[in-house]
Amino acid sequence: MKRMIRQLAALLLACQLFVITAYGKPDWPNDVGILAESGIVMDMDSGAVLYGQNIHVAHPPASITKILTALVVLENCLESDSGNKLGSVAGDQLSVEDCLYGMMLVSSNQAANALAEHVAGSISGFVDLMNEKAAELGCEESHFDNPSGLNGDTQYVTAYDMALISRAAYSNETLLEISSTLSRKLGPTANYPGGITVENEHRLLNPNDEFYYSAAKAGKTGYLQAAGNTLVTYAEQDGRRLVSVILRGQPRQYFTDSRNLLEFGFRSFQNVSPAETESRYVTGDEILNLERGDFACSDLMIDPDGAVTLPLGASLDDADVTVGSLPEGSPARAVAQMTYTYNDRVVGTAWLTAKDGVELPGEPETEDPSAADQPGSQEPETEPVSSEPEETAGRGGISAGTAAAVVLILVAAALAAGAVLYHLHQKKVEAEKLARRREERRRRLEESGEWEEFERIRAMQKSRRAEKEDK
Repeated sequence: MKRMIRQLAALLLACQLFVITAYGKPDWPNDVGILAESGIVMDMDSGAVLYGQNIHVAHPPASITKILTALVVLENCLESDSGNKLGSVAGDQLSVEDCLYGMMLVSSNQAANALAEHVAGSISGFVDLMNEKAAELGCEESHFDNPSGLNGDTQYVTAYDMALISRAAYSNETLLEISSTLSRKLGPTANYPGGITVENEHRLLNPNDEFYYSAAKAGKTGYLQAAGNTLVTYAEQDGRRLVSVILRGQPRQYFTDSRNLLEFGFRSFQNVSPAETESRYVTGDEILNLERGDFACSDLMIDPDGAVTLPLGASLDDADVTVGSLPEGSPARAVAQMTYTYNDRVVGTAWLTAKDGVELPGEPETEDPSAADQPGSQEPETEPVSSEPEETAGRGGISAGTAAAVVLILVAAALAAGAVLYHLHQKKVEAEKLARRREERRRRLEESGEWEEFERIRAMQKSRRAEKEDK
């Protein structure tokens, strides 16, 4: 009996040792909270959502709308610093550049409207450009009625969509420069013949303010009674770039919420470059069957601009990777898009591209100089003595050239049929993925009690679009 007890104890001890030494990958950090109703912090380089609270619930955006307005202006107005004159108020004229500074630093609604009319000819035409741009960036839960952010019947945004917009906006160097400026002297107006100096209202950017945060570099404030306090903040630290969004925040507290989100993002996560650490799909002679053709792994490389965000202590091997089809706007030499997930979260993407010198389907083939193109390489005037081809043709048979052509036609037909089947399969796979994403979003919203509000907003948006089409 004693011997059996000793053996059992030894076995339990061994099992305990195995448990102690078996380490799993780090959990996703969540040691942060905000008092605002909605908020998000997103990595600018990978697009990973590091923390979110009610990020798919729509709210009035107030003046953070002007971030999208500025982005659309800069992408459509080629004369932002040319001194073109705009009437911001009756009797006043300002350059496009001054209007952009006035709109982003002190939230001038007149400047926003003037810029809209200058770019599109009318405010309604400009609003169409705003919504088109939002859709292009992947926004599915937001809609804009005006360029200023004033209340509209269907003017709403989610924290997630606003993060997508801000990520694109602060990737624009001109917009980043304007939005990070602390003060700017604008041109003369009727009320200020000597010009007027405007100062940035974002308190996290001001070194003399109690809410100053050194990593914060740019952003935009907003407030309406229906919207509460809204805030977007762009920050940089140790080579990483983050953006946070606050919707329906509380006075003063919304600055603290934004800082808390950014500090959490910087201290709890790291960015890794797949091009530097990934070996899957780019080493060895294994053949990958991709949308653009079949490629040996050794002929492929990963775009160095790709980024993946992981919890501190995790490695790229802890993330799952899938190789999918190419979306619109892919780089010319891209053959697939690699998508990384960690605990079912998308944490980054990277382009899988063909190395220089590797031919891609659809590219013009480089001419290979042959002997026939060189001097002295002409075929001899007399053909080799052989009467068999003529005899074969004379007997009504098929010549070798005709047989080869038939074979080529059959092969081409088989390849075309295979391409059609592959395309249909990919469409089915994408449809299934979309259905799963929608079901997951529904599950999240139902768990948080936000599904009915989300459906109400979607119905409102569909109704507005239907009315617009009827007109």
